[in-house]
Amino acid sequence: MRITVLGKSPAWQDAGGACSGYLIEDQSTCVLLECGNGVFAKLRRARDYTRIDAIVISHMHADHFFDLIPYAFALVYAPRQQPVPVARWSGTDQPARPKLFLPPGGLAVIKSTTAAIGVDDVIERAFDVTEYDPDEQLRIGSLDLDFQPVPHYVKTWAIAFRDAAGNRFVFGADCRPNDELIGFARGCDLAMFESTLPRPERTGVRGHMTPQEAGDHANRADAHNLVITHISDELDQLWAKGEAEDAFGGPVAVASEGSVFIV
Repeated sequence: MRITVLGKSPAWQDAGGACSGYLIEDQSTCVLLECGNGVFAKLRRARDYTRIDAIVISHMHADHFFDLIPYAFALVYAPRQQPVPVARWSGTDQPARPKLFLPPGGLAVIKSTTAAIGVDDVIERAFDVTEYDPDEQLRIGSLDLDFQPVPHYVKTWAIAFRDAAGNRFVFGADCRPNDELIGFARGCDLAMFESTLPRPERTGVRGHMTPQEAGDHANRADAHNLVITHISDELDQLWAKGEAEDAFGGPVAVASEGSVFIV
């Protein structure tokens, strides 16, 4: 299984960067995990956007889904997707329509967002949309996906990918410290946990983790490897790496755009 980071920023993009977006590839299967602000342009540099089997979204915050809108515009309006020939493109009666798996309630959020800009049905025209059942395993090509609710500001699911060889990658999504994620990631080959904060939130309900907390969670889960992500370029990367490594007890990678991890 090959994981390519397209975007790793938190809710505000790095300079020239993108929010959450990851390509998961195994054999002939390709899944886009998350599609936040700026991700579609990064996807176009990495792969033909008409050749994605499915997109999977962990929760309905803009930095995890908002670039579904430009992606949908491309699938609906790009010259290559039209039935009539134009320069360079011969026309097609079977335009690409990737599967889109949203969390429960996700379609209502999409509809309200697209209605606000006057394109009510563009997502459903572009994608084959389904709201996944987090209690059921989801099969996409050679990949099996399992879901675990984790505590965040909105309903959010961590997602585990198991490939044809039995390797397991666990994406923690966005969450505050919680034992559920630790149990879900138990013994995984690669954990990718968010590390948004330099210190815990000082007031209100917590929604994110620090690099130290990400490292601690991976350590307690007996994860074989850890990548920290959802981290701003304004936060010192060496400091974050050191904090996570001290808690994890081993080497930690910091996600960067274009980085690739093999599981």
